Order: sequence, then structure tokens, then C-alpha cells
Amino acid sequence: MIRPGVQRLARDWAEVGAAIVIGLFSLWMTFWGGWFFAALGLFGVGVSLVWTLGAIRRRRFHHDIAAPGMVEIDEGAVRYYGAQLLGGQLALRDLTEIRLLRLNGHLHWRLKSDDGQALLVPLEAAGAESLAHGFAALPGMDMGAISNALRRGAGPDAPSATTVWSRRDRGLT
Repeated sequence: MIRPGVQRLARDWAEVGAAIVIGLFSLWMTFWGGWFFAALGLFGVGVSLVWTLGAIRRRRFHHDIAAPGMVEIDEGAVRYYGAQLLGGQLALRDLTEIRLLRLNGHLHWRLKSDDGQALLVPLEAAGAESLAHGFAALPGMDMGAISNALRRGAGPDAPSATTVWSRRDRGLT
């Protein structure tokens, strides 16, 4: 009954819309009268602004599932169960570098650990959007830089490899 394009658009922007609705409700609450509701409303507006910014950045991680395999983050480890590509597991605390690669027209995360192991995770694999939460926990991570790299990586003139994060305290620059 609802067009697939409209459904996809609503699904992609649902979290952003919810944050905006909460922000508008909180703004309305500030005018209820009294300092308590004004303070509570302003606090809600601040929280919704931060939530909206995070939702917009996380939105770039959402893709239609078009690659084989499944990504899972459990107990501080990234696991990729590959159907055609090799799968594997790396602990988030052992990561030293994250790169965004373009291989055969598709974007992949290349996660490198301190002992030299690398894990290649397609951006379009099931569960790959959960990497946003795992990456956000890394020290010195700039989610805005990742969001920009994802936006640039989707273009036809995008670089084939972009380093989006590297651990500074383990000798990498």
C-alpha cells in the first residue's frame, strides 16, 4: 500500500524524526510555566539535539543488505561470519587502524589489529550498522570523520582507501 521508496525513506530517517519530535515536545514543555518545566524542557532540547546529531551520523552506516555474511559485535569483539570472503574476529581493544576501502565498486571496512591481523568487512553485510556503536567506543574516534568518509566513499571519484582512525598510543600516526 505504501511505495517501497517511501518505506525506505521513512525507515532510514525514523531515528532522526523521533529525536526531532522529542526536541519539539521538550521545547513546548519549556512554555508550560515555572522554572521546573523550563529547566526540564531545555534539558530535553539539549538531549534531543545531541541525539539528532548522533542519529544523522549513524544513518550513514545503514545500508541495504547486498553482501554475503553477517557482522556481530559481542563482548568487545567484532565478528564477521563470511559466506564467500574469509570471516574472522578481532577485539576492539586490539585495533590499531580502521580503513574504508573500495573493492570492486563496494565499500569495505578494513580492521587491523596490533599483531598485524586484518579483517575485511563489507559495508553492506547484515549487521554492519552495529559497527557504529563499536567504533564510537574507540579512543580518539571522530564519528563525524567517519560519516564524511562514508559520504565521500559513495561518490564515483572517491579514493580507493581512506584511513578513518588509527590508535595514537601504539606508535601509529
